[in-house]
Parts: sequence; structure tokens; C-alpha cells
Amino acid sequence: MSAEARLKQLGITLPAVPKPVANYVPYRLAGNLLFLSGQGPRDAQGGMLTGKVGAEVSVEEGYNRARLIGLGLLAATRDALGSLDRVEAILKVLGMVNAVPDFKDQPKVINGCSDLFVEVFGDQIGRHARSAVGMGSLPNQISVEIEAVLAVKA
Repeated sequence: MSAEARLKQLGITLPAVPKPVANYVPYRLAGNLLFLSGQGPRDAQGGMLTGKVGAEVSVEEGYNRARLIGLGLLAATRDALGSLDRVEAILKVLGMVNAVPDFKDQPKVINGCSDLFVEVFGDQIGRHARSAVGMGSLPNQISVEIEAVLAVKA
């Protein structure tokens, strides 16, 4: 089943691609590679979701926020390529978690995005190399930021 068909089957509607807040673009296509800029979690009205994971934000809520970011990354991918069906593979995901110093469950948080990619693309295309790291802070105190690199079909 195609990724676009799978989105419909899952009842997933992608959000609008957020406008950059500084001097960068949301994505850059270079040959058969698509580089997606880091995104933070946004609520239904587009507001940024903030707070430290392990303090104001639970692991479960961090997971949900990483899933929201995954939806935003899919929206940027569709905007860049015209269709998610042009994705050959999710190659690499970098997930950054704004967490308290002794927090150790960064992978559980970033699974929110990784799980979404596998739901939409399946194991063959959606499973990826990944880093999940803790940060002392992130821009505007967002709780999670995720970027990705994808291989694109010609």
C-alpha cells in the first residue's frame, strides 16, 4: 500500500508546513536526498509546545509531541516532493529532547516520530538510523526537536 493511501486509511491529516522563524528553509532537496529542517511540536492552532521532559512534560506526552513533529516532517516531505509516495527510504532521524539533567528516556520520546514513520511507510521504507539525545535547552524552550534525511525516488 502506498504511503498516501496508508495516511488516508489511518485517518491522518497532515498540518500546514510551518514558516521558518529564521534564515533557513524547511527542506532542501539535493539529488536523491531530502534534508528536512528540525521542527518542534505544535498544537492544533500552530502554537509551540514547550517544557522540559522529566519535569513539566511526561515521557508519554513527549512521545505524543514527537509524533506531532513527525506529522510536520511528513507535511514538509509532501510539500517538497508532491507526494509521500516518492520517498524511497527514511535514512536518518535526529531527535533532540529538552530534558532535565538526569533524564534517560530520550529514545522512548523520539519513538513517537519513529513509530509514525513505520506506520505510514512500513518497515522497509520507514525504519531508519536514529540518534536520540538530551539537550539542556532547545529554541523557545520547545520540548522536542526532530530533523530527518530521506532518500527520494527519481
